[in-house]
Amino acid sequence: MKLFKTAAIAALTVSCAITFGAPAAQSATLLDFLRGNKSSDTEKSARKNNNTLFGRSNDNFGASLDDDLGGFPDSPKSNRPLPKVSAPKYFTYKADGLKLIAVAKFAPKMETAAADPVQTDPSQTGSIQNVNIIPEMDFSNNPRAFMMDVHAKATADVAAAIEKFYAAHDGLLWVDANGVTQKARDAMAALAEVGNVGLDAADYRVTDPTDTFVAVDATTKQRQLMQFEVELTAAMLSYIQDTQRGRIDPNRIAEYYDFKRKSVNLEGALRVASMSPDIKSYLESRSPSNPQFDALKMELAKLRTEQGGEEARVEIAPGTLLKPGQANDQVPNVIAAIRQHGSDKLKLEHSVTLASYQGTPDYTPELVDVVKAFQTEKGLKGDGVVGKGTIRLLMGGDTASSKIEKVIVAMEQMRWLPNNLGPRYVFINQPAFKVSYHNNNKEEFEMGVVVGSPGHQTFFFEDEIELVEFNPYWGVPRSIIVNEMLPKLREDPSYLDRLGYETSIGGQTMSSTEVDWESTSSVDVRQPPGRGNALGQLKIMFPNSHAIYMHDTPQKSFFKRDMRALSHGCVRLSDPKKMAAAVMGMTIEQIDAEIATGQNHQAKVPERFPVYIAYFTAYPNKDGVVEYFDDVYNRDAYMDKAFAATKKAREVAS
Repeated sequence: MKLFKTAAIAALTVSCAITFGAPAAQSATLLDFLRGNKSSDTEKSARKNNNTLFGRSNDNFGASLDDDLGGFPDSPKSNRPLPKVSAPKYFTYKADGLKLIAVAKFAPKMETAAADPVQTDPSQTGSIQNVNIIPEMDFSNNPRAFMMDVHAKATADVAAAIEKFYAAHDGLLWVDANGVTQKARDAMAALAEVGNVGLDAADYRVTDPTDTFVAVDATTKQRQLMQFEVELTAAMLSYIQDTQRGRIDPNRIAEYYDFKRKSVNLEGALRVASMSPDIKSYLESRSPSNPQFDALKMELAKLRTEQGGEEARVEIAPGTLLKPGQANDQVPNVIAAIRQHGSDKLKLEHSVTLASYQGTPDYTPELVDVVKAFQTEKGLKGDGVVGKGTIRLLMGGDTASSKIEKVIVAMEQMRWLPNNLGPRYVFINQPAFKVSYHNNNKEEFEMGVVVGSPGHQTFFFEDEIELVEFNPYWGVPRSIIVNEMLPKLREDPSYLDRLGYETSIGGQTMSSTEVDWESTSSVDVRQPPGRGNALGQLKIMFPNSHAIYMHDTPQKSFFKRDMRALSHGCVRLSDPKKMAAAVMGMTIEQIDAEIATGQNHQAKVPERFPVYIAYFTAYPNKDGVVEYFDDVYNRDAYMDKAFAATKKAREVAS
């Protein structure tokens, strides 16, 4: 009997899965997608006559999973509007506003004296009463005189720390009887150099009032000193907070970020600063101190030295796609770029071809060999196809300016992570399409990964590895059930049964033909373990609200591609057994034995340890050399917008 449900569709849980293809080489079933099989003409003809589920009689969904073209064909008409599970959103970044520091909480009270009232005739004095209030402040004996006149702003937590500190401590940090102290000037010098760690010195700039003193009276001088005192304290604390946790709150960029923002002990920092004999060293020590951040800092300094002295680039027209055997007016530019950026070894090996080339548009086999050699030495697939990735390297990769931008973004993102990543951890860098395993404070190995496609992006967060599951079930994500399967299931409810998938509602297993796909919205679907399972033979789990994990895959050909943002969000491993052995402290033979049981089962890792699912378009390798990667999700652009919004908020409120 058919079951009906009225519950609303659950919110999207981005998860691993497959990316389905648009019509190409016809393939009839989800199982074909999972295995990457092509259909025979006989099979296609039979399915056409049988009007199979995934498509009308002449509209079967096409291609193998490896084609990854991104969507089923047009959905059949339904009696009911189709529901939709929405993808996570990007936001318009909202920066923290600034507030007035409540100086009344710590400024000395003004002493006042009231003259004796003199009773006079109002018609003569023109007033009802004559009470004269005379402010008196002896600033020679009160170093905080006129602090009540200070008008300074800071973020809410910086303002609160300032108010609490000055209320509990007498005296001043940056001013004495002689005016601005040397300690204050040392602090200002340190804040002027924060560009070295990827921050903007303008955010922490304070004006020294000393040069104006010759033209002002003693009262004005004291007012300026008190303004300077509070402003410099606010600037120092803002810097300490920014350099320890970052200027940007990643969770305000998009729903693809998931971080608990670091708390910074600002009151403690003020106490230490007040006692520090070397304030410049203290402030410099507040930035992250780890090998990765240090490498980025060195790279930034090097790039700024090089900026402006770059060799003129050979420009290749945007959108160029050159394949062997074609003719294209960009071929001369491609060869000129290889002459500029190819290694001496490459140019020597292909010297005859390069010397004899006359600038024609024909992409001959000899020129194809030169391009293949260039691609191979740059770490790309040597296929001779000149597309976006090859063009980027032909043009010299990122310019010094664009590299600087990527390094600054990377330094900001490093502040979101723990200062010490730990002696043992797994680090996934999505734009690099790589994962590395670190143990005993060194990288033991790395391997290629497949991450989420731009339409199904992998999140940026940190967690702990807890489990390895052997012969896993694949729980089909809600987004795939609703967005991609449901239109077809409404046409043929028996589809899941025929593929061997399990369907259930509220934990009750049933045939997919028993489900009323016109009204039911809370069905669970899973694929049993097996050779064609979408997760392969194992998955490595760090349970999280995004249902993201690392796993095996039957689609090994994906790892031959340079651009591997192809999944529904999870991370596919090129060598999953090696990673599983590392996290479990086992041998690969032992992992094989666990898989050989054929049974679905889980094993806890002996000890939990961190995994960082990160997104860095600039990041140092194990040798400390910073490498650069394409921004596959365009997230650096959102970081730039967040920087701009933060700068604007601080300028407007200043």
